Amino acid sequence: MTFPLSPVDPDLDLVLERVIDVPADLVWKVWTTPEHLVHWFVPKPWTVTACEMDLRPGGVFSTTMRSPEGEEFPNSGCYLEVVPGERLIFTDTLLPGFRPATAPFFTAGLFLTPQGDSTLYRAVAVHGDSAARQKHEEMGFHDGWGTVVGQMVDYIKAM
Repeated sequence: MTFPLSPVDPDLDLVLERVIDVPADLVWKVWTTPEHLVHWFVPKPWTVTACEMDLRPGGVFSTTMRSPEGEEFPNSGCYLEVVPGERLIFTDTLLPGFRPATAPFFTAGLFLTPQGDSTLYRAVAVHGDSAARQKHEEMGFHDGWGTVVGQMVDYIKAM
């Protein structure tokens, strides 16, 4: 399975890949159901206070993240591709209905490959320029997205 914008460009893209010990169908479920996503999507003690999803190309993917200090950060974008159980590609470069965003940051791809009762989990964040990639990495991409994957696995195991 390859990212549609492949090959991965190390100057523009950040990648998180690992085998996680939960089935791909449950990973898909918690990634595509707002009631589940709000429980694990941001590193604790941050929280998600709102989530809206319309799982189709051009459909909304919107979350509001709250910092431990109570400051809220809304994020809105749209899905570009939805392949149930396998691939989810979304962006903040475009808003729902493929309307241009005023302050785009990245496009993300989630790729799931079943491996028995485990899943090869691959997330790719694609940036428009190396400065945006560097900023995202300095914000803690690897630690943050890695923490979130761990929280997701724990959440699935507790379901």
